[in-house]
Amino acid sequence: MDVEQLMKLIDKVSESDLTGFKYEENGIKLQLNKKENLVMGTTAPMQAVTPEAVKVTGASSKAATDLEEGVQKQTGTSEAAPVGNVVKAPLVGTFYAAPAEDAEPFIQVGDSVKKGQSVAIIEAMKLMNEIESDFDGTVTEILVKNGQAVEYGQPLFRIA
Repeated sequence: MDVEQLMKLIDKVSESDLTGFKYEENGIKLQLNKKENLVMGTTAPMQAVTPEAVKVTGASSKAATDLEEGVQKQTGTSEAAPVGNVVKAPLVGTFYAAPAEDAEPFIQVGDSVKKGQSVAIIEAMKLMNEIESDFDGTVTEILVKNGQAVEYGQPLFRIA
């Protein structure tokens, strides 16, 4: 087999669906293997929608207002946004309200807290991490239950 025939053979194997090819002639062995064609997916970067980019027309604005009013009429209330600062989980783990099972909780609703005061523990990878308040104020709401799994950034307490 000359070089031209060999090159043609390589081209034919490359263009085919074969993943391998063996050829033997007069004690000369030729083996061609090719890797499977891997298709790598790519995604185009997403563009953020800014409030300026969204234009509300008079008709759709009226429809949105009517919808909001209809929902408020059905529920009978218009919910106000909760007041106060939120202490959020700084890591993923298990939330504990007390330093031990038989101990009193660090804080309860109505307690006054100071910035830097320990308010809970989050266990992560068998390590106990004390969570400190970022705010001075009064605890108005405890948003998670003892022993509950929490995510990074999940609200734990509301302090007013």
